[in-house]
Amino acid sequence: MSTLVIYYTFSGRTKVIAEDLAATEPADIVQIKDAKHLNKLKAYTAGIVASIRGKPWNILPLDADFSKYDNLILLSPVWASNPPPAVNAMLEQLPSGKSVSVKMVSRSGQTECRARMEALIENKGSILGSFEDVKVSK
Repeated sequence: MSTLVIYYTFSGRTKVIAEDLAATEPADIVQIKDAKHLNKLKAYTAGIVASIRGKPWNILPLDADFSKYDNLILLSPVWASNPPPAVNAMLEQLPSGKSVSVKMVSRSGQTECRARMEALIENKGSILGSFEDVKVSK
């Protein structure tokens, strides 16, 4: 079975975890990138508001053909107990019939966004394969 690791990072912490995971799986890897560069002020103000509201932001086209993969692993930071707008945008592009395992990366290692992620995935006709909170330091 083929696996694709998809990740979004703002600070770089999630990227390290995604790269380690892709090397261990083994899996292909693709990064979700904002269409416009975000500075910290915009990310931590407008980004958090959009995140709480479940709104997407424009992202660059993903360099991956989802149809080639049986399993998707999504790694995302947590913004105000929710996925960031870029992750919401990627989930809007999710094709049906996929199994998506989610790893939410935060300093606390405890999130409350499982239900939201599951709903976003199931609304696209896919299933939540697993959900894990990942604690990072610094």
